[in-house]
Amino acid sequence: MNIVKRIKNAMTELIRPTADLNDEQLLEWLGIHTNNKKAISEVTYYTCLKMLSETIGKMPLKYYQQTERGRIRADPTTAGILMTVRPNPFMTPTTMWTTVEQNCQHYGNGYIWLRGRFLPSKYGGEYKIMDMWPMQSQYVTPIMDDLGIWGGKGNLYYKYNDPRTGEQYLFKNSEVLHFKTWYSLDGFMGEPVRNILKATVDGANESQGYMNQLYEHGLTASMAMQYTGDLDDDRVKKLQRKFADRLSGPENAGKVVPVPMGLTLTPLNVSLADAQFFELRKYGALQIAGAFGIKPNQINNYEKSSYANSETQQLAFLVDTMSYRLKMYEEEINGKILMPEEIANQYFYKFNEKAILRADSKTQMENLAKAVNNGIYTPNEAREYLDQPSEEGGNRLIVNGNYIPLTQVGQQYAKGGEGNGSN
Repeated sequence: MNIVKRIKNAMTELIRPTADLNDEQLLEWLGIHTNNKKAISEVTYYTCLKMLSETIGKMPLKYYQQTERGRIRADPTTAGILMTVRPNPFMTPTTMWTTVEQNCQHYGNGYIWLRGRFLPSKYGGEYKIMDMWPMQSQYVTPIMDDLGIWGGKGNLYYKYNDPRTGEQYLFKNSEVLHFKTWYSLDGFMGEPVRNILKATVDGANESQGYMNQLYEHGLTASMAMQYTGDLDDDRVKKLQRKFADRLSGPENAGKVVPVPMGLTLTPLNVSLADAQFFELRKYGALQIAGAFGIKPNQINNYEKSSYANSETQQLAFLVDTMSYRLKMYEEEINGKILMPEEIANQYFYKFNEKAILRADSKTQMENLAKAVNNGIYTPNEAREYLDQPSEEGGNRLIVNGNYIPLTQVGQQYAKGGEGNGSN
């Protein structure tokens, strides 16, 4: 019987699942802390993630072709429809881009799996994309195949451990859209901002915890208990519990507590103003926002700005922060989504950044009227901007008839000697 038990125990050990290095319990046991949710609980960090992710999510992706007449809108391909209508049965494009950007900012890298199949073509083969799935970045491991283990020496692969099914997948470089933060020392993997600002984010969390503790205790300060005589430890602890229950907590605020003779309670007041608590906390919030490229007004700090000039500040946010993010997204999309024939015919994808530059109704109408009157927009293009249908005859540029080319300025006075000083 002992032999049978030993065999069963050995078989149990053999089939027991091997611990993965991504297992948080194993890492915690080894003393490696991986709790990233603490950073998200800090309000400024959360606001910055929300701002960047939602900005990417609400910008529509357009499909264009560069022609002799300039850039024109083109009919979307299958991949374009996936990115702008429905990337997979469970997500909208807004959800997909928002999820990818949030993973990118929090973990340093964001990934989208381009699920499809390989089809032969005159260019040597075509990968037809059927749907798109964002992957959780903490479960993705890029692998450089330097030895040619998977048939292509020097190729890049992505290993993905699906947390829902436990399945492990290996994707080629062409099957994954890889977005990263600006902070990358090797150009291969991005680093999250929270790694750089770990001390600042932790300090902001601790300050929030301190405020929460003050509220829980009814904003009452700690006290020193002075008594005469010699009490044993049990009686001291009983006194501590007794007065802590009667003096702490918001329900006890303003109450009068009787104190026996020989016992004195001395409050240990800690002034938030003297400690410059709020100034330090505000400074920490500005540091976090600055590292993300978020403007002070976007975290509700209007000390040096106002709501009236929000359009100017939004433009500064677009130029200083989002222009880099958008260019990085567009380059990765155009590099892996476009087919060789599309590249040859100068097709490309581009985010419409004007979606976050909407002005008030009066300013918008004035700008559109100037663009139409000066031959920049056609009337129908201006109507399309306002979500109005096209009208007959509205596809022609119009301009003031008194305008003339620079090369003809003064010629209208040459006939008959007018304007040449002879009169």
